[in-house]
Amino acid sequence: MTRASEPGLLALHGVRVLGFADTPAVARRYGLDPAGTEELLRDAEAYGWTSYTAFAGTAGWSLTEAGRAENERLLAAELAGTGRAGEVEEVYRAFLPLNALLLRACTDWQLRPDAGDRLAPNDHRDPAWDARVLDELAEVSRALVPLAGRLGDVLTRLRGYDARFDAALARARAGDGAYVDRTDVDSCHRVWFELHEDLIATLGIDRHAHP
Repeated sequence: MTRASEPGLLALHGVRVLGFADTPAVARRYGLDPAGTEELLRDAEAYGWTSYTAFAGTAGWSLTEAGRAENERLLAAELAGTGRAGEVEEVYRAFLPLNALLLRACTDWQLRPDAGDRLAPNDHRDPAWDARVLDELAEVSRALVPLAGRLGDVLTRLRGYDARFDAALARARAGDGAYVDRTDVDSCHRVWFELHEDLIATLGIDRHAHP
């Protein structure tokens, strides 16, 4: 049976996977009540786990080092309570080759090397090049479906990554290239980054020490 996470964990973890976000965005990430989320984040701030900052017209929450440690402690306890940590570890091992494919596809979306410049920007005037990249992302999308299903069967909060990725890819195929790699929309790259962050946080992996 899949395990549902507590709201306090979800509020803290929402900040973790989003990186920097305001209260409504954190609440939307896991379908939480905005007022209750604000209260949870303020409580976390009092414990020194979250920090609220505003600059350049934007404002939001981020985790402190103590907050990251608390988040990982809660995640570890939650995962241990499922008795299925091995399944999540297996999915992560299967995720890594797909991660390499995703990164290559995003690089090819941004760059179109030519004879004079290996780092020439992709001006998107070569439809065959872009179509190949979108086909590679479709390959990633298909492979993600069973992995996301396995994750969601362990923890409810891990559900939905495959649907979000597929929705972003559909918009990219329809002509909105922002949904390949932009970070300010729910693009393929953003969804994938959140999934990667979610997996390494859930498993207690150091991103700088492992892929």
